Amino acid sequence: MELIEKINGSINGVVWGIFGLALLIGTGILMTCLTKVFQISHIGHWWKHTIGSLFKKEVISHTKEKGAISPFQALCTALAATVGTGNIAGVAAAICIGGAGAVFWMWVAAFFGMMTNFSENALGIYFRRRNANGEWSGGAMYYLQDGLGSKKGFKTIGKVLAILFSFFAMFAAFGIGSMAQVNNIVTNVATAFDVSALSSIEIFGTNLYRFLLGIVLMGLTALITLGGVKRIANVAEKIVPFMVALFVIGSLVIIGLNYDAVLPAFKAIFVNAFQPEAFVGGALGGVIVAMTNGFKRGVFSNEAGLGSSVMVHSNSNVREPVKQGMWGIFEVFADTMVVCTMTALVILTSGVHDYTQAAPAVDGYSSLLTGAAFNSVFSWGDIGQKFIAIALFLFAFTTVLGWSHYGSKAWEYVFGAKSVVVFKIIHVCTIMFGAVMTNTLAWDISDTFNGLMMFPNLIGVVALSPLVVKITKNYVDRKLRKKDVSPLLSFDPATQAEMEAKED
Repeated sequence: MELIEKINGSINGVVWGIFGLALLIGTGILMTCLTKVFQISHIGHWWKHTIGSLFKKEVISHTKEKGAISPFQALCTALAATVGTGNIAGVAAAICIGGAGAVFWMWVAAFFGMMTNFSENALGIYFRRRNANGEWSGGAMYYLQDGLGSKKGFKTIGKVLAILFSFFAMFAAFGIGSMAQVNNIVTNVATAFDVSALSSIEIFGTNLYRFLLGIVLMGLTALITLGGVKRIANVAEKIVPFMVALFVIGSLVIIGLNYDAVLPAFKAIFVNAFQPEAFVGGALGGVIVAMTNGFKRGVFSNEAGLGSSVMVHSNSNVREPVKQGMWGIFEVFADTMVVCTMTALVILTSGVHDYTQAAPAVDGYSSLLTGAAFNSVFSWGDIGQKFIAIALFLFAFTTVLGWSHYGSKAWEYVFGAKSVVVFKIIHVCTIMFGAVMTNTLAWDISDTFNGLMMFPNLIGVVALSPLVVKITKNYVDRKLRKKDVSPLLSFDPATQAEMEAKED
């Protein structure tokens, strides 16, 4: 474990250094500028065609098309993968390490990340294709291969980056998509629902209670993920809306009861973003710490820039790349601007953590902080902590399901669709590692593989930014300006013809 920590620490320091952060935020700024601030200038349009369209049959009804899911199912599966421990433990960790100002930098990352996610999803739909099983397959590996690779002299580079992305995605599925999520599930459940008869028995370097929880999670994951994307989507569309609504309502109750602390909390967020508390480092060094942690935890939460959610958005039965891109904007908005903000305000207004002081050096402290905040109001029988343990279980478990699909698609690209079951079995087995390993290491490994995925994906997005602009302009001209122009729906002529013949 010490060797793993040392190696991971060295890689993490490079991945999340100045260059990595500049590439991440720079891409979001670039796409925001090139699309003329689409997330603001067309806010009414994308809002109407995302959350405003949830009662339309074509958006929520299930499709009989093989390997395809509805836009709403695609969103729920993507949110299942993104709304996880990053929204509960990740926000708490950002505040503990980077101070209240880290929340501001999470917002900044999310604002620009909306257009990064938009671009990824638009490219994902445009470059997707049918696999050997007749199902849709899309993702960064395909727009790297067929988009970047189609440029003169870049064929080999595009293919190499596509393979690298796929391997990084597979390993990320073991980190962010398994070990980090399961570690926080087990930590919170074992604390909120302690069974001393089991937790007092040591086994394999941990206690029997954590070990048994790991076994249960392995069984549940196998039962769902081995059924393919449609089964995952069916579970996600039932759990995700319920869990997000319940968490937001509970958060609003706590924030409402602590209304007098709301303005000081916002003041701390904005002031400390540029004038960090002494424990963060002060001056420029403190700003960098707050910024780095805000960006890292923001990306861990909403995954904009990783190219991950593209792999499930590409399974949507829509034909318009921009339409699925707009669901990507809403995905980041819901994840960070709503859920993460709720978590931050609950912690900052409840008084359970002095955000002007460094966090105590206790393993797993941040993952329990949100539970303590809920307990400060719902204290009878530790209901608050139990509520967060259940919420985190739902958030994190659905993340495991979503990332199983992401890793499967990455595996499919490298090894073929017929052998995907091998990846799913390996992914299920890694759950046990998450149940028994230390909280810190699980998070650090996740951060590292997040960053490694980011590099090839963002290189592809930047290289193909003129195409994103072209696709977006084509959509705006047809749908908003009512111009009579041919649609841009796919790079493949056969798929283009199929989509043109299809009702959206």
